[in-house]
Amino acid sequence: MRRDPTLAIRYKAILSYTGLVLLLAGLMMLTPILALLSRPSEWPLVPWFALPALCLSGAGVALWRLLRPRQSVMLNVADGGVIVLLSWITVFLVSAVPFLGIEGLNFTQAVFESVSGWTTTGLTVVNEEAAPHLILLWRSVMQFGGGAGLAIIMVAALAGPSGPGLYEAEGRGEQLVPHVRESARLVVTIYSGYAVLGIIAYWLAGMGLFDAVNHAFTAVSTGGFSTSSDSIGHWDSLPIEVVTLVLMLLGSLNFVTAYVALKGRWKALWRNGELRVPAVLVPIGIALLLATTVGGLYAGAGKVVRVAIFETVSAITTTGFSTTGYGLWPAAGWIVLIVLMLIGGGTCSTAGGIKQYRVYVLFRGLVEELRRPFLPEGAVIQTPIWRGERRGFLSDAQVRRVGTFVFLYLGVFAAGSLAIAAHGHGLKESCFEFASALGTVGLSVGITAADAPQGALWSEIAGMFLGRLEFFIILVSIGKVARDAWHLAQARHSRHAQG
Repeated sequence: MRRDPTLAIRYKAILSYTGLVLLLAGLMMLTPILALLSRPSEWPLVPWFALPALCLSGAGVALWRLLRPRQSVMLNVADGGVIVLLSWITVFLVSAVPFLGIEGLNFTQAVFESVSGWTTTGLTVVNEEAAPHLILLWRSVMQFGGGAGLAIIMVAALAGPSGPGLYEAEGRGEQLVPHVRESARLVVTIYSGYAVLGIIAYWLAGMGLFDAVNHAFTAVSTGGFSTSSDSIGHWDSLPIEVVTLVLMLLGSLNFVTAYVALKGRWKALWRNGELRVPAVLVPIGIALLLATTVGGLYAGAGKVVRVAIFETVSAITTTGFSTTGYGLWPAAGWIVLIVLMLIGGGTCSTAGGIKQYRVYVLFRGLVEELRRPFLPEGAVIQTPIWRGERRGFLSDAQVRRVGTFVFLYLGVFAAGSLAIAAHGHGLKESCFEFASALGTVGLSVGITAADAPQGALWSEIAGMFLGRLEFFIILVSIGKVARDAWHLAQARHSRHAQG
């Protein structure tokens, strides 16, 4: 068997671009040191960040400099998926080091916290009340970087043919403008603008500066890590809840849709079907919680309404902030949140879940099927689907792809829920917790904790990873690596046999 002469060149390019992502992550790992401005007593903790950051950055520079291809190499989506897969797994492991050293977590717990951070999930095994400021800021920085996507940030800073493959591999199938690097830069600019405005708004609402920075980072990334174990409920403040609601909604909004809104294209915005899904589901979710759950649990109509609105928005945006616990909630309230967590936010946003656009496609496909029996034989149905300012038409292939994804997603949800239930938890609690992990949400009914069984934590780690990078990219990337490794092994065997 002849060896593909371009295979070695392509993998050199893949590893070199992986090095750039590692360099970026290593530099981000140094940012928690800024917390020393408010807590200089935590200076002895700095080596737990500086040493792994320097190792990660050094490895990144070495890969980039030594393996950078001399000529331009066009990388496709599968190649980009391998870059994303390699870089994220490496970053997950290295980012766990501070949790091992400072928090004293075991390997499983440290990796869990790292994965929860970078995937913008927000489930935690750390005690926020006792954690140092450096750890709290590191958790927020991970979520802020993970929400934007490491490869997206790299594309924004780097010209080259790798851009489209990386952009789509990070789960961003749409671009704001035709040029991929400019599109990535716009995403980073909009995203950073959300964070800056969030910090100012939180500070004006009554948060201290450190808390404001952390919560702005984790709100716009729809991550949900907090500096308090009571999350947003710690402040019990209507202004802070309003700021959080706005940031959660912005974070879950498709960046393409946000760009259309910033340009003032209101007509195109209204046509966007993806916006109609939360416009319908959020009021329904609030009404269901008011009718079945929160009415008899909280004192005062104002508190009841606040809880219903906040928890509904937190679930569907997959942010995971909370203002209350769910221990006293009836099963109906849990079901409402599970459904919202599974649906999730917008495509090309920081949110997780099945995604609202896919739900919209399935709904329009259902309407088409219900209409067909009443139409003349041979009639052609053209159902317009607007995304940003571009109009497309619903196709059978599109419905099939979405249906396949949803089937796979729900299958993983069922398997993960059963895996957690196998560790002695009730099915209702297991479904809630794994829906939160798979949807990268972060709401919890108490299963996720430092004393949780390692098997349950690894089940959630797998769910968070699959939910953040989406199944097809991961499966395609693993399949590509396995296929290429087989080709290389066959080529090496052939050379030995000939020699």
